[in-house]
Amino acid sequence: MSRYTGPVCRLCRAEGAKLFLKGDRCYTEKCGLTKRNSKPGQHGTRRGKMSEYGLRLREKQKLRRFYGINETQFSTIYKKATGMSGQTGHNFLQLLERRLDNVVYRLGLGVSRSQARQLVCHGHFTVNGRKLDIPSALLKVGDVVAVAEGSRDVPTIKQNAEASARRSIPAWLEFNPEAMSGSLVAVPVREQIDVPVNEQLVVEFYAR
Repeated sequence: MSRYTGPVCRLCRAEGAKLFLKGDRCYTEKCGLTKRNSKPGQHGTRRGKMSEYGLRLREKQKLRRFYGINETQFSTIYKKATGMSGQTGHNFLQLLERRLDNVVYRLGLGVSRSQARQLVCHGHFTVNGRKLDIPSALLKVGDVVAVAEGSRDVPTIKQNAEASARRSIPAWLEFNPEAMSGSLVAVPVREQIDVPVNEQLVVEFYAR
């Protein structure tokens, strides 16, 4: 399975929006988009009129890169969203938010989604008391995510948990810093999902 291994700040510059791919660095003046707000490449400063297709493609790419998912996984989740009742765009975002790696990130146990995904893959987390190392696993309301017993002294996780106790956690999640665990208390509604995209354009891209 292919994955992007280049400079992630280049992705933010390409999309013209902060995708928060480097954790706390994205909130400082060291952010690549803040330092150089132009598209990457020799002709990055050129601005041309974008077609309707191009506009929808960019929104799709922006959302995919925001969650750090490859195209195959991304389109599979979209197909699942189309089979659910309700608005496809909202269903799509809810499915993306319910991924294990994203929940670990939202709880603050990973400074970025890529770090959260790596920690999950290395078996540092349990779901309902059982170790789970599949980042794409979808959580249900009531599921409890916790740092595995043998991973609580891992410096990175310990630092993240301490920092998370000082941050605001989304209302659809609960976090217990002492137990290093959190739970999904509700499926997030659209107003609770902060993504820099218009999901309707993504739906229109796939429905073309």
